[in-house]
Amino acid sequence: MSKEISYTIEEVSQLLKVSKLTIYDLIKKGDLPVFRVGRQMRMDAKDLDHYISNNKTNQGTTPPAQELHQQRMEPRASKNIVISGQDIVLDILGKHIEKSSTYKALRSYSGSLNSLIALYNGECEIVSLHMFDGDTGEYNLPYVKKILVGYPYILINLVSRKAGFYVQKGNPLHLTTWADLNQENVKIINREKGSGARILLDEQLRIHDISSKNINGYGHEETNHLSVASAVSTGIADVGVGIEKAAKIVGIDFVPLITERYDLVLLKTPENEKLIRMVKETLSSQLFQSEINSLGDYDHSQTGSIIYETY
Repeated sequence: MSKEISYTIEEVSQLLKVSKLTIYDLIKKGDLPVFRVGRQMRMDAKDLDHYISNNKTNQGTTPPAQELHQQRMEPRASKNIVISGQDIVLDILGKHIEKSSTYKALRSYSGSLNSLIALYNGECEIVSLHMFDGDTGEYNLPYVKKILVGYPYILINLVSRKAGFYVQKGNPLHLTTWADLNQENVKIINREKGSGARILLDEQLRIHDISSKNINGYGHEETNHLSVASAVSTGIADVGVGIEKAAKIVGIDFVPLITERYDLVLLKTPENEKLIRMVKETLSSQLFQSEINSLGDYDHSQTGSIIYETY
């Protein structure tokens, strides 16, 4: 690549086929150097090439002839699995599963409800959920019971995390409750239909008897937490709903309003027996939990706990 070429964070995430949250985390750790043009972060092509080169496995090594022959005679059959959801924790889960098995973890970045429907349609294997039910005050299970009718499944806790408002530094409009959104001078940035953050907002509006028609900016949508946080950071909106991690990455203030349970659901089929066992072992491992703990802003006290299971 030419030294004059540089990429936006969005372009880097597309090139590496990971979420923008993963890229921001690598930047925060110092693994990927960036520079700024105004408010936009960019990355030199040579720095991206250097990162990719340094993280390739088996660099400069050639297996012995006998080992190479054995690899050819006894290939390890791999099976693709799709993990759906946006959180960086899912990237870490996929990495651990790949290290311990012949599974190849592919990522889909759909929102919770759309992911659950995709699971129903057989389009993915592991789905992450954070869907609040206003009638019960519970996360995820009410939706799973309604959508996975007739399917055996298991619901396992991944992590818990804070959800709330993204606001500008100092919270100039003093937004602290859901009712505060019902003001003409407050402009929100929304998430797409089917996302957990959108469901949380809609349920809270329903509970507080607030019409979405009265919410300034309700129809302006973004498709991930970072984009919503960035819109607040740049002044496009005054407030958005999302998780604490993205606020810290972007550098804005966060008003916590609820602790959400972020769960995984898998179908209990004969083909999935090994995968379910692998997921349980991974979530319960000290190595995985230590890696999650190092990220900050996640509660792993229930990680690996079975929330609900059909028999």
